[in-house]
Amino acid sequence: MDNVAMLQGAESGSILRAAVEKGLLAVMSYMSRGKWRATKVLVLDLYAERLSVEVLPGKRPHPMNISVGQTVGISLKYGYGKFLFETKILDLQPSPNSRTRGIIVLALPEKIELVQKRNYFRVQVPRELSVKVKFWHRKGEETTGYNGCFYAADDKGRDNFFEGQLVDLSAGGAQVAVDITKKADFKNGQFIGLQFSPIPYEEPLSFNAQIKNIFPTADGSSLCYGLQAVGLDASPQGRSVLQRLCDVVERYYQMNQSGVKHQDMQ
Repeated sequence: MDNVAMLQGAESGSILRAAVEKGLLAVMSYMSRGKWRATKVLVLDLYAERLSVEVLPGKRPHPMNISVGQTVGISLKYGYGKFLFETKILDLQPSPNSRTRGIIVLALPEKIELVQKRNYFRVQVPRELSVKVKFWHRKGEETTGYNGCFYAADDKGRDNFFEGQLVDLSAGGAQVAVDITKKADFKNGQFIGLQFSPIPYEEPLSFNAQIKNIFPTADGSSLCYGLQAVGLDASPQGRSVLQRLCDVVERYYQMNQSGVKHQDMQ
């Protein structure tokens, strides 16, 4: 079965109607002042070729800085996978109550992509691989590349990179361990850029992520950063990165399974 499937027409319409009927929560990703942001929304209504969502309050709310005509990405979990689509903002409306942050009216997407649920399970990096991860925050000298990912503009910004070890990976994010002596100054909730080659000599994967948790390893030698990918649902280039992530997760899984079988034979 393909890791990513395409839904169009009646199929995509049925998914949106189910989301409205069941009152599903979704995540909306968007660019705000040059940075990717993500916020939770409630799928509210489907009418006249439009989809409305209600923006829910966050733990640390910040100005959204979005506008009519802006492209956003929507991802929602339902049934056997996660559904992703790119769309545009048609209207911004005030909230009918003080508990939410307003209503966003979206154009109906032409197509919806389905990522199989199995790709969102974390897969350990195979023991025979050592995958180094470079990551950085907005303090460095950066320039915007495709899909809003951030790359170092030149060698002057190299000191702003931190390097860690990839621990596990999924279509939704990764876990990276960083030597505690490196004193990486990242905080929970922060948005960062990261880059790594999942298999030696392959083209690097680059995307943006939000730090969801930080915790020390059992021996206290490293800090583990739990990262959630953001922005991959909001452009064709981002979804191409997502497809690669799914492929890598599948390869890691197969490599791990081969290693287990080899150990059993011994």
